[in-house]
Amino acid sequence: MNRYIEHTLLKQDATEQELIKLFDEAKEHNFLGVCINPCYVKFASDYLKNSGVKVVTVAGFPLGANKTEVKVFETKCAIADGADEIDTVINVTHLKDKKYDLIVNEIKQIKEAAGSHNLKVILETDLLTKDEIKKACELCIEGGADFVKTSTGFVKNGVGAKEEDVKLMYETVASHGLKVKASGGIRDKQAAEKMIKAGASRLGTSSGVKIVQ
Repeated sequence: MNRYIEHTLLKQDATEQELIKLFDEAKEHNFLGVCINPCYVKFASDYLKNSGVKVVTVAGFPLGANKTEVKVFETKCAIADGADEIDTVINVTHLKDKKYDLIVNEIKQIKEAAGSHNLKVILETDLLTKDEIKKACELCIEGGADFVKTSTGFVKNGVGAKEEDVKLMYETVASHGLKVKASGGIRDKQAAEKMIKAGASRLGTSSGVKIVQ
């Protein structure tokens, strides 16, 4: 289970001591990675050097409404600072308005900036219909993303990762070589196991220690 977990701390008020605790827990439990805000990537990269723990960060987070150029710039900065993987947020407005070419073009540009590093695209499933989730997955395939991801965890009154959404995402992308990251509301081992069974190969959670214990 520990090798599925990206130990996550994206709170606005996270302190340096909380981040150090996160990094130490990730090393202790041999988690796959940590997921943190962009301004801490260099700090994380230095702290976790040679630990085997990946540094994952975000671009266009949490709304996805930044200009493409901004998401691309954030991605380039993050890679330069030592990020191993990038989680970006789809432009939900463009998806709702069926501006599919804009979405595909944006994913292509961000993936180009990420290079060989995994690019995960957050769909924000709480805001989407099942048809929109499927369409968003298809656009991620076309754009060359490596993963589709359920949620930011920042939607007010949002549920986060839902088993049926993860299953739909997996069924849509798996044959094209993309993977699924379930994130948001995964707080215990039972929930984690459900997500993995539904097709998730990554779990974004702040409850990693509780899950593995």
